Amino acid sequence: MGKPTGFLEIKRDKPFEEPPKKRVRHFGEYGERFTEEQMKAQGARCMDCGTPFCHMGIEIRGVAAGCPIQNVIPEWNDLVYKGQWKDALDRLLMTNNFPEFTGRVCPAPCESSCTLAISEPAVAIKSIERSIIDKGFEEGWITPRVPSNRTGKKIAIVGSGPAGLTAADDLNQDGHTVTVFERDDRPGGLLMYGIPSMKLDKDVVTRRVQLLSEEGVQFIVNTEIGVDRTLHDLREEFDAVILCVGAQRQRVLHLPGDDATGIVPAMTYLTSTTKNLLDGHKAEIDVKGKHVLVIGGGDTGADCVATAVRQNCKSVVQFGKHPRLPDARDEMHMWPSDPNIFKMDYAYEEAQAVKGQDPREYLIQTKEIVKGANGQVTALRTVQMEKVIGEDGFHYFRELPGTEKEWPADIVFVAIGFEGIDPEVAEGTDLSMSRNRISASKVDYATNIPGVFTAGDARRGQSLVVWAIREGKEAAQKVNQYIYSVQPV
Repeated sequence: MGKPTGFLEIKRDKPFEEPPKKRVRHFGEYGERFTEEQMKAQGARCMDCGTPFCHMGIEIRGVAAGCPIQNVIPEWNDLVYKGQWKDALDRLLMTNNFPEFTGRVCPAPCESSCTLAISEPAVAIKSIERSIIDKGFEEGWITPRVPSNRTGKKIAIVGSGPAGLTAADDLNQDGHTVTVFERDDRPGGLLMYGIPSMKLDKDVVTRRVQLLSEEGVQFIVNTEIGVDRTLHDLREEFDAVILCVGAQRQRVLHLPGDDATGIVPAMTYLTSTTKNLLDGHKAEIDVKGKHVLVIGGGDTGADCVATAVRQNCKSVVQFGKHPRLPDARDEMHMWPSDPNIFKMDYAYEEAQAVKGQDPREYLIQTKEIVKGANGQVTALRTVQMEKVIGEDGFHYFRELPGTEKEWPADIVFVAIGFEGIDPEVAEGTDLSMSRNRISASKVDYATNIPGVFTAGDARRGQSLVVWAIREGKEAAQKVNQYIYSVQPV
């Protein structure tokens, strides 16, 4: 597992990243893969730790610990260290359908569970993973795998995000005929339109979709289930259906003035920007020269910050209701769970470099949206809060009198999370729902409608790409069992 003394001799490194002031001039990926020498050196840091926790793939207090798809990380780290690149790729692809996605956008819970991370910077697992798969494509090692036999069974998958693509890949390799329905004009779902191009270049997504197509998966775009086709239609035509429609219903503000013009859902902004870039059109939502406020302190809000900086906004501020995270692990997030510590992600590095300061504001609550005479948003009124522990032991937020403030705003992006699936999917059906999610246990991923399954964010709620991949794989296994038990091939 790497060089026995590598973790003592070699420091953690990272691939080249374009400087913030330069990369904000375009929407291309800002990071590269490791060189071969870097790969070998970083693979050498993998310890012979006896019981690796990096690939255990569980949740501790609702936080991921280890790789959810259980990549056998020490094995391909060792192969990289030895220069056995093709073998490393083969070992990686045994567990991960799409390392080119996870190696770019996954928050890497595997690194948080690295034994070395107890006291030192973790092994650079995510960057090594991306470097392996990128090298594999560059060397031409990844070619279409067309199944030699077909079962004659037809599977419909609704949604082409990470869960849907994973299920499609596995079921196609099992010999079934797979059709993927996508409501947008391009396959990829969240990967295509939910994640900005600077984090995940769309050529990377298109390359994988094309590979799946060459392997036999059929993609039908511009088709929304519940609108253009019904779930009943699919159930009549196909032997099984998997709903991987994501959790795309965005939460909205319920505040005085929330009907103002210029209050825009975050995903509307991100999707529109990516679509316009791909189509070669001028941005429909352009914040050049505008005061931008982002409500919501998560990754989607950060992507709005990065996009606004690229469009040369006048100013950008991101509101978060939680306190600033600690610089080191606290007792609530002990190893091997994710440490949940303060980080300077790409968007904040860029905003600080271009605008002169970190755009994040903490413990802040928006109270009112101020409108001008024409109904356009002109400002947000806020109050600071403090986080306190009540007598019952739960945390509460308490407003601090005298901290009211008005922030100028020409446009506001709302990034406060997602409520669940869009309602059209379940309308007119007996599909059982719970908290705006499709009801199905993780035991079999089956809904209450025979032959209809679900996976990913549609079942579990908003989550990570890597959890969607895991659910797509497990749902595919359950569909296979259903096909062979209920309708023998």
